Amino acid sequence: MPAITSRLVVGLALLGSLIVAAGDVVAQQARRPYRIGVLNEAWAANHPTVEGLKAGLRELGLEEGRDVTFDIKFTEGNPQATPVAAAALVKAGVDVIFTSNEAATLAARAATQRIPVVFTLVGDPVAAGIVKKLAHPDGNVTGVSSLTTELVPKRLEALKTLIPTLRRVFAFYHGADLPSSAAIVRALEAGPRLGIEVVPRTVMAPEQLDELLKTLRPGDALLAPDIATMDIPAVILEVSLASRIPAVFSAELWVSHGGLASYGADYRAQGIQAARLVAKILRGTRPQDLPVEGADKIDLAVNLKTARLLGVTVPRKILLRADVLRR
Repeated sequence: MPAITSRLVVGLALLGSLIVAAGDVVAQQARRPYRIGVLNEAWAANHPTVEGLKAGLRELGLEEGRDVTFDIKFTEGNPQATPVAAAALVKAGVDVIFTSNEAATLAARAATQRIPVVFTLVGDPVAAGIVKKLAHPDGNVTGVSSLTTELVPKRLEALKTLIPTLRRVFAFYHGADLPSSAAIVRALEAGPRLGIEVVPRTVMAPEQLDELLKTLRPGDALLAPDIATMDIPAVILEVSLASRIPAVFSAELWVSHGGLASYGADYRAQGIQAARLVAKILRGTRPQDLPVEGADKIDLAVNLKTARLLGVTVPRKILLRADVLRR
């Protein structure tokens, strides 16, 4: 009898240790941080939208290292590298993919129909073919639209207010970019109301862009596209400063580098806003149940130093209204 009791005690102890060990495994699995894949065409890992995402998740109680980890893929503007990076994130088995810009979003969507994708810096998600409807995004994709198409008339209005004598604005954009085409339609509609002739020009190669830029004349201005294909905004910025031709951009980032003015969605704020969507998905909400949101924070930015260089007197109404003034 004592031998039986002894064996029973040993057996119960062994069973108890197994239960504790199994509980530890379950706890470790429950504590595994969510893995967030990041995909964009930036030149560094600390892109403003990514920094905004991290800040937004922290505000929601999701700490990096403890609750979430990040696998960041940035392709330095190389379009061929983007699909490869998207495939690598899918292979790594991340829980959600966070993208910035249209090319990265389309690459992520093409790479997986299973892993949720949350986008930012997409000017017109419907025109880009990313979602069919903003209110009811299909499949595994949702995100934050930077509202480029809707904001084009305001961008032109800001430029006209800065330069009341302005009569002609050239809009150069990549011919294969559907959202830019949609934005041009809005610009052409707004032009007559503002007393501006909008001159759209499609380009397919850097050499073509260089030749078209040579046709600019004193008194002209430039409307930069909201997409980095062929580095068109960067080229426009360079020409604007070198030839003293005013240009308006879609984001304050360009004003910080010397552009005259911008009116558009804040990059970092889009990351913060998208963090709410990411957190909901990590907690079980399906992407198709989360409508695409318009960017919350829209800024008017003006570079006063560039204004002086271009001989532009910034009106008081702009000084009072601007969210960002670079000196």
